[in-house]
Amino acid sequence: MPEYKLTYFNIRGLAEPARLLFALAGVDFEDNRIEHENWPPLKASTPFGQLPVLEFDGKKLAQSFAIYRYLANEFGYAGKCSFEKAIVDMLADSQKDVGQELREYFRVKAGMAEGDADKLYEEKVKPVTSK
Repeated sequence: MPEYKLTYFNIRGLAEPARLLFALAGVDFEDNRIEHENWPPLKASTPFGQLPVLEFDGKKLAQSFAIYRYLANEFGYAGKCSFEKAIVDMLADSQKDVGQELREYFRVKAGMAEGDADKLYEEKVKPVTSK
């Protein structure tokens, strides 16, 4: 089994589904959480200049959903047939849609952007989570 290192900011965010897949599979990994002030010097060493990044066997894999699909395939959670795989993709895509709708709120709440978190919660979070 490879030794995995998952690098992301010190928040749940886009790395959390990968962390959950590791936990579900019972696979140890290095959870490399970085603070925002430490990000600029690391940015150039990441694919696409973005996080999260999964490292294993001397390889780097970027893009959160590529990481989730890779881990799901490795750990046996990606579906056993084409239809099951499509169902997994459907659920992941719906999660991506929700994430896009809530992105502004979470950026403000995490201190990564300015704005009124309470107002955004009422305008963005409540409507999405009540569907």
